[in-house]
Amino acid sequence: MLHDPNHLYIFDTTLRDGEQVPGCQLTTPEKIEIAKDLESLGVDIIEAGFPVSSPGDFQSVVELSKAVDNVIICALTRANNNDIDVAAEALKFAKRPRIHTGIGASDMHIKYKFNSTREDILARAVAAVKHAKSYVEDVEFYAEDAGRADLAYLAQMVEAVIAAGATVVNIPDTNGYCLPDQYGAKINYLKEHVSNIDQAIISAHCHNDLGLATANSIAAVQNGARQVECTINGIGERAGNTSLEEVAMILKVHQQQFPGLTSNINSRLFTAISQKVSSMMRMPVQPNKAIVGKNAFAHSSGIHQDGFLKHRENYEIIRPEDVGLDEAGIILTARSGRHALKHHLERLGYQLDKDELAVTYEKFLVVADAKKDLCDDDLKALMQS
Repeated sequence: MLHDPNHLYIFDTTLRDGEQVPGCQLTTPEKIEIAKDLESLGVDIIEAGFPVSSPGDFQSVVELSKAVDNVIICALTRANNNDIDVAAEALKFAKRPRIHTGIGASDMHIKYKFNSTREDILARAVAAVKHAKSYVEDVEFYAEDAGRADLAYLAQMVEAVIAAGATVVNIPDTNGYCLPDQYGAKINYLKEHVSNIDQAIISAHCHNDLGLATANSIAAVQNGARQVECTINGIGERAGNTSLEEVAMILKVHQQQFPGLTSNINSRLFTAISQKVSSMMRMPVQPNKAIVGKNAFAHSSGIHQDGFLKHRENYEIIRPEDVGLDEAGIILTARSGRHALKHHLERLGYQLDKDELAVTYEKFLVVADAKKDLCDDDLKALMQS
């Protein structure tokens, strides 16, 4: 599988890792709807499910394979033949199928999860990749808990699975343990110590247990990873996964830090798909969530509002239109200043001179102290009082 070193492949696992959130399971028709939206968004790979886990997950992978044309459809397995056989069967209608298989790479997992040895785990990893390769050309291998794995052993495992046919090697920070410099250094170590690393794409799969999933994923990209595994709204097990919209907008805002690196993501679709995933999964987006939270472009401090209204780049590094919003919000609260009040009154058709604005502002503060925020009807009532 030839890959473009200047393209960042976006691997979306909203429908697999994201759907593992308790109480957020989706029906197959809902998954198909989201998958089509992800295709429109421009993701490169959709992880459609874990087929052996349940009949419903198996059927979802089958139906998504039929419904999506231009995106790689990926199915997750453990490193055993039955899982891989079932995944291959579920992917039989996929135009571009990928099997994602793997096993624990840390000594913690080898001892306490598998009660095994490094040598045995390495043999099982290689056997799984070879078996998956007998079904599909595109095989991704995950070295689970790579974030806590011994570097030399991890490099040995990565080299062995690439030699066995893996086209993508996933280096998961499964427990959200790493600091960005540690995770970036781990990716760099693999680039420098795995002799056949140029034959595969390095993928970052980071969890958010310490709030570092996006930072770790960006550190990985800075050190040569060319696939990022992420979810809409950063949903996922425990504290969630890397947020797709955050990664895409970091690349957009900091283009000079990633010269020539591109993705196919149409960021103007973020707000709509965020709201759809939130609604379908019955999982509200926190108001202060970067990019898609309802307060992400809301200015309520008087100092910020004044600076924003004078020149919006004083307080905005992203244009709301770039993520599918009509405009930034100037929210009226008791912290708001005269400039913000004047802005909203003019929007409603009221023209006030300096003295009139001063009097109105004093009345406004009394009302604003009594209410959390004011709407247009409150302002109209204020002007009639």
